[in-house]
Amino acid sequence: MRLLYSFPDTLGAPGIGTAALEQVRSLVRAGVDVHVAATALAADPGAPTTLTMTVAGRRVRHRLLGRDRTGALRAYAWHDRRVASLLSRGGGFDAVQAWPQATLRTARQAAALGVPVLRQAPSTHTAHAVESIKALHEQLGIPMRVGDVHGHSRGLIEREEREYQAVDRILVPSSYAASTFVNRGVAAERLAVHRFGCDLDRFQPVERRDDGRLTVAFVARGEPAKGLHHGLRAWEASGAASSARLLLAGHIEDAFRAYAGPLLDQPGIEELGFVSDVPELMRRIDVLLLPSLNEGSALVTYEAQAAGAVLLISDATGAPAEHMVHGLIHPAGDEAELTEHLRMLVEDRALLARLRENVIAGRDRLSWDAAAPDLIEAYRSAASGRSQRDGA
Repeated sequence: MRLLYSFPDTLGAPGIGTAALEQVRSLVRAGVDVHVAATALAADPGAPTTLTMTVAGRRVRHRLLGRDRTGALRAYAWHDRRVASLLSRGGGFDAVQAWPQATLRTARQAAALGVPVLRQAPSTHTAHAVESIKALHEQLGIPMRVGDVHGHSRGLIEREEREYQAVDRILVPSSYAASTFVNRGVAAERLAVHRFGCDLDRFQPVERRDDGRLTVAFVARGEPAKGLHHGLRAWEASGAASSARLLLAGHIEDAFRAYAGPLLDQPGIEELGFVSDVPELMRRIDVLLLPSLNEGSALVTYEAQAAGAVLLISDATGAPAEHMVHGLIHPAGDEAELTEHLRMLVEDRALLARLRENVIAGRDRLSWDAAAPDLIEAYRSAASGRSQRDGA
């Protein structure tokens, strides 16, 4: 199979840039003939690459097109045009994988050539995310800005919805994410559920020293969408502080801090701020707390398990995990059940030990290489579907 992998940003940059890089590398190791189109490279993907934001061999920096959202859209449009032009010159591609905001021209050109396009959805359906998180902010009385991660304008939402409609398949990283598309009227057969992965060499379990206190960590941005307010109230209600500590790793937004107030000052809670060495932190903890209200498939849940930590999470995290196998999973927003789950892990160390054994025994399933076959099957299915329609 020959794949054109279109990523409209720096491949290998932190966040989704790293996820895209690892997807490419795993596909190459699986034998896929990948050609990458990206604006820049932060690491070698191990595949031939076209850099799309170059003129006369020199890179055009994103900031030259504007430092705001409008400038970012100009950069995405530039990349989209270059990828469409690359497609028009042939190359014998069997499929194209695209990413958000740089899909429409690529999809039109691919359709003219009979090549299927699969568009990555890193998270849930954009309209679902924006509307549900906006409602949450209003419920909590926390102001929301257009610059916030979920504060997109109506125009951007409409653009994303046009991209959903323009492609053959939408790649969704969890069953939870898929459900938000189906609930918005997207046909299930247009969705391809796959998984992300993590670097098992960087995140490894170690023998932990037992000082009698359970170490729980919340590793995410302190904001309403991550459900930290539910976690803090569960901490208070469970009485966990008597035999456990809670580490908060990540920047806590000022507006959320003003809302949470004394909840952040409870006994047993330690704020770490931004943590640069996440693998080292994961090796120190027993439990990852992530009561998120909206996620595609939180990479931190892969990393925590790879390091041997048990999950204490909501069903909206999109985690590759089973309840009572790899951790305890509560319905998103259900503080009572989260409180009970936290109490169970603190009081029943035998349960905690069994879950940790399961997590470590199953860590190989979390690798990027283990995730690649689902992507490859999605490409083949989309190609088969396109051939059947073109032959009809």
